[in-house]
Amino acid sequence: MGCFCAVPEEFYCEVLFLDESKLTLTTQQQGIKYWLDPAKTLAEHKELINTGPPYTLYFGIKFYAEDPCKLKEEITRYQFFLQVKQDILQGRLPCPVNTAAQLGAYVIQSELGDYDPYKHTAGYVSEYRFVPDQKEELEDAIERIHKTLMGQVPAEAEANYLEVAKSLEMYGVDLHPVYGENKSEYFLGLTPIGVVVYKNRKQVGKYFWPRITKVHFKETQFELRVLGKDCNETSFFFEARDKITCKHLWKCCVEHHTFFRMPENESSSLSRKFSKFGSIGYKHRYSGRMSFQMTRDPSIQLPRPDQCIERSRSKTYPKRTQQTGKNTLSLVGIPLLHHLTKAFLLHSFPNSVKPE
Repeated sequence: MGCFCAVPEEFYCEVLFLDESKLTLTTQQQGIKYWLDPAKTLAEHKELINTGPPYTLYFGIKFYAEDPCKLKEEITRYQFFLQVKQDILQGRLPCPVNTAAQLGAYVIQSELGDYDPYKHTAGYVSEYRFVPDQKEELEDAIERIHKTLMGQVPAEAEANYLEVAKSLEMYGVDLHPVYGENKSEYFLGLTPIGVVVYKNRKQVGKYFWPRITKVHFKETQFELRVLGKDCNETSFFFEARDKITCKHLWKCCVEHHTFFRMPENESSSLSRKFSKFGSIGYKHRYSGRMSFQMTRDPSIQLPRPDQCIERSRSKTYPKRTQQTGKNTLSLVGIPLLHHLTKAFLLHSFPNSVKPE
């Protein structure tokens, strides 16, 4: 954490990794997730000032690959596997029960290997957590599927997990609550392909990054300008809860657009319009590598040779006993989304596995 300190200073910092171990990148303030900039000190992160000390930071995926199975390095696919597993467990990624059973079986195969009736006695699946509000019926389904996965090594089981998970409707969606006309509630979802708009539990709009010509905010008003098929631009306006939230949405949108956009010489003439992403009085530019650079830069040799991947075991819990019967297993200590996003997920996907 030395890179975040301008001068030596004492502060308490706890980093929580994807494999649930404790030891960079985000912090929570009023339900908003902020990504830390390694080029800045902690004191320069204005959003962090009112949150500590102590500080709790989380290591996680910022930009979700549209197809994580195409990631070239096994270590990267493993980190995506850990992240998506956490997304489902913590309620960020709704998952139907049958899909949860398939995914859970891949997790068990990756961790425990082939089913062995002498080692894997009754109730062995209940020692692990896969979804909020986990029930015994799900564990039984996971056990049945696990028995069919003989021969899959961890890397193969994790790749199969990602192949299923990437098809979930909310995979890789970064949700931001906003208000539309007459204070009606909307959610803007930032994805690898563009911005998705939700209203009344349904998707009402999808705007691809190449068609978005301007992103702007002023005070609490957020503007999304889109070029239609008729080559006419239309502006969509939304209201954020406050100025801080609105600016955060704007910054996230700029970063997602920059990361996922195509190189200028391969995109359409729309690329010349992307300079309009600024807002009066504010400057923000994503300075990291873009998605296409990670796959086409000749200086980046992937996969890197002689990589050693150390997989961590998931946290385990007491095995379900006969006394618990059909009772559910609690997720004590697992943080869920802030109440607005949580409410959206619960009401929008009634047939999915839901948080408590």
